[in-house]
Amino acid sequence: MAPPRNVVKIAVQKSDAIPQLIQLDQAKPLATVLKEVCDAWNLPHSESYALKFADGHKRYITENNRMEIKNGSILCLSTAPDLEAQQVLGGLQSASREGCYQALKNLVPLASDMTFAQEVISRDGLQRLSTIIENGDDLGEMLALGLTAFLELMEHGVVSWETLSIPFVRKVVSYVNMNLMDASVQPLALRLLESVTLSSPALGQLVKSEVPLDRLLVHLQVVNQQLQTKAMALLTALLQGASTAERKHMLDYLWKRNLRQFIYKVGWARSRGPSSRSFFPSDSYSSLAVFQNIIHSAAPMGDEMAHHLYVLQALTLGLLEPRMRTPLDPYNQEERERLQALRQAAFEPEGESSGTGLSADRRRSLCVREFRKLGFSNSNPAQDLERVPPGLLALDNMLYFSKHAPSAYSRFVLENSSREDKHECPFAKSSIQLTVVLCELLHVGEPCSETAQDFSPMFFSQDHSFHELFCVAIQLLNKTWKEMRATQEDFDKVMQVVREQLARTLALKPTSLELFRTKVNVLSYGEVLRLRQTERLHQEGTLAPPILELREKLKPQLMGLIRQQRLLRLCEGMLFRKISSRRRQDKLWFCCLSPNHKVLQYGDVEEGANPPTLESLPEQLPVADIRALLMGKDCPHVREKGSGKQNKDLYELAFSISYDHGEEEAYLNFIAPSKRDFYLWTDGLSALLGSTMGSEQTRLDLEQLLTMETKLRLLELENVPIPEQPPPVPPPPTNFNFCYDFSITEP
Repeated sequence: MAPPRNVVKIAVQKSDAIPQLIQLDQAKPLATVLKEVCDAWNLPHSESYALKFADGHKRYITENNRMEIKNGSILCLSTAPDLEAQQVLGGLQSASREGCYQALKNLVPLASDMTFAQEVISRDGLQRLSTIIENGDDLGEMLALGLTAFLELMEHGVVSWETLSIPFVRKVVSYVNMNLMDASVQPLALRLLESVTLSSPALGQLVKSEVPLDRLLVHLQVVNQQLQTKAMALLTALLQGASTAERKHMLDYLWKRNLRQFIYKVGWARSRGPSSRSFFPSDSYSSLAVFQNIIHSAAPMGDEMAHHLYVLQALTLGLLEPRMRTPLDPYNQEERERLQALRQAAFEPEGESSGTGLSADRRRSLCVREFRKLGFSNSNPAQDLERVPPGLLALDNMLYFSKHAPSAYSRFVLENSSREDKHECPFAKSSIQLTVVLCELLHVGEPCSETAQDFSPMFFSQDHSFHELFCVAIQLLNKTWKEMRATQEDFDKVMQVVREQLARTLALKPTSLELFRTKVNVLSYGEVLRLRQTERLHQEGTLAPPILELREKLKPQLMGLIRQQRLLRLCEGMLFRKISSRRRQDKLWFCCLSPNHKVLQYGDVEEGANPPTLESLPEQLPVADIRALLMGKDCPHVREKGSGKQNKDLYELAFSISYDHGEEEAYLNFIAPSKRDFYLWTDGLSALLGSTMGSEQTRLDLEQLLTMETKLRLLELENVPIPEQPPPVPPPPTNFNFCYDFSITEP
């Protein structure tokens, strides 16, 4: 007879004792279960003990999480969390350094447990840790342990970061600003300041005033990748918390201090000591030193650094938004002079420089004609630039092109001025629309994503990267215009082709502007047509009824192949990143499906560690307990984050599994690393639950397999036209004398 649903068979361990094999009744109070376990070992005072998971993070078992205990789970008997917290805090108050050090070592692995953390916090444990950090008696491992324990306790969200005292924050800042500091301390101090900056505007201003940007630049030049990453994290946090004017001032200063070179290049610097003007600000290095770049480092870039580079790129491009949103004011004298400078850079200022004294009407007529040649649609060019976006940003791009590539600018304008009217490419109209295209492709003015890592290395290879990219793009547009032999009526069609050329090349992530120029110029109009045709052939099959019938017959078999591939992908497992509502976390967890497709196994893993084996994963979720698969806004961990624009990417990558947790419904929440991984995992879970795999990726995979299989089946019919209708059946013959009669026996 099968045991009741709420009874699980488990093992309970205790040091120096024989393990107990018991049947745990989940309906029974936990205190009663604990007393029975203690009585079996003749242990008095059961309230002094608690049960913990023996595997994984060894979390305490409470009434809230006891339903996570499954058949075959291994538990261990340990000291109750309140007594454990009391002992640890007693060690922290020890007069001896060794006693305090040992207490910190015991505290760090326990601090990640929510139950234990609440006991420590309720006993003013954070205050004691703050005292240890503020005193700074030991700047080595003890301080690192104190910072680690403090961060782990604060991560639970029980105490707000805004409650930290100003002296405490200033002390942590001093650890960041010190030259000679243990390598394990400064990344932790930077991480703490990042959390403070993101969570408390007031303390963020304190951090901004106390941590010089030059000091963060020094940390970005070291070989230690962890220190680089945390320094970049604090830098982007400070930029995000600043106003637009402050952000512009900070970024201007950072570019002047060679931040772009530190990110992109490897270089050398010599310091003669603290009294000299060192390339490393505020440091005491003396000798020739190499600063370590980030993008082209020998070691692979981590996901967190990629995200912070994306944020830095987005914030820098975001400075263009005010110009993009501001229309040209026709009554502003400065802006009118800039328009005239654009005209004069292309044409000889006949009236102004020759001294012939043209009349006002003649001068006005000449200007209107020249602005028309420049490609403005209206007689008053200011009216063309009243459109937002791109507003004044389009004028900035045109002036930058005329000043930094004067030969190309003059050639563009004069070449199109001499063409027939119907074939001339309007420079101003093209520039305005091209600026809009670039703003859309580079997401100028859009809020930063919490998880995106899609930065462009080319952005950090060039000063004024947006304007330089425009210079390449406007010359590409002129080249494409000529290749298409376009007229004014083809303007929108040309812009679509140029947009596709730019988007395809940016997707390749070229590492420099020159490489981008080379790749985008190779992608001619003819090549775009060829790619479109190839993609169309891959996506579209022939519509002949016999082929459609064949495809319908092949679908079930191919859907079985896709289902098999999705389940294999689940068995391989994947690393997922934990995302909190407050800040981007750097913790990972791994989930995979057992080979027999009956259990989902998962557990936390360390950053940079190899994927764990199936046996080492502590948590299990039977597939039979799964109720449903939720996606997007239906997921509980996405609903808690609100509905802002910055969470749109989370909606697209979020999915959850609801399962039976005793008599309640619980959730296992996921944030996929990419859209493709989201499709593969949701498809696999749908197949596991017997539901339809309806993702876009499944549709594309099925279409690709159908196209390949159909072509293989039709190889023998190559160049044979397939009729739209089956051939008619011929009429029956007039007689059937050709049939052999087997009833007649031969003599």
